[in-house]
Amino acid sequence: MKTEINPQESSRSEAFSMWMSSPMPMVTLVKTLDVSRIVKISKRTGMKFTMLLCWCIGKAASQVEEFYMLPENGKLYCYDKLALNVIVENSKRGINSCDIPFSDDLQQFNHDYLMLTAQAARECKSAFLEDLMVIGTSAMIETELDCIVNQYTDQFCNPMVMWGRYRQGLFKTTLPVSFQFHHVQMDGGHATRFLQRLQDEINKLK
Repeated sequence: MKTEINPQESSRSEAFSMWMSSPMPMVTLVKTLDVSRIVKISKRTGMKFTMLLCWCIGKAASQVEEFYMLPENGKLYCYDKLALNVIVENSKRGINSCDIPFSDDLQQFNHDYLMLTAQAARECKSAFLEDLMVIGTSAMIETELDCIVNQYTDQFCNPMVMWGRYRQGLFKTTLPVSFQFHHVQMDGGHATRFLQRLQDEINKLK
């Protein structure tokens, strides 16, 4: 559920006053993750690498209070649930956007991921979940990338995690990820703790 809240009565009061009217309120952080465990589990189980990484992103974000708030059109909203957005190549070789509700249950998330992305690809239609706080993702796996800085539009203030192809080394597999967020939603400290939690969730993945 999505509920409008008074920014001055929230933990983001000062940030809202400082950054809501900023012409460029987005911040991008980059961290190289060790994704060896995701690669190993993906190969062993047949689960998609991107699905597993998206689940870890949702799991880490669900532990950060600020992910449940989002500025939109000069207002601040609070959500009670999260979703992950993925870009799907459709049957006409175009792309569609697909929102997948986050579930703490990996098997349930995998089921929803496979069903909803297949539906979007087959029907060539985007699917949005308006009442959930959506974390955007974008995987550009054609080549290795060091950093991605996304465009900013005031029509889309959601946080975004982006990456390219992972890099297989002798002892571990790494993946640089770019994390873009609106400064009203969170500060740098919240963002860095999220990135560390993301690495922790990858390490704990079973």
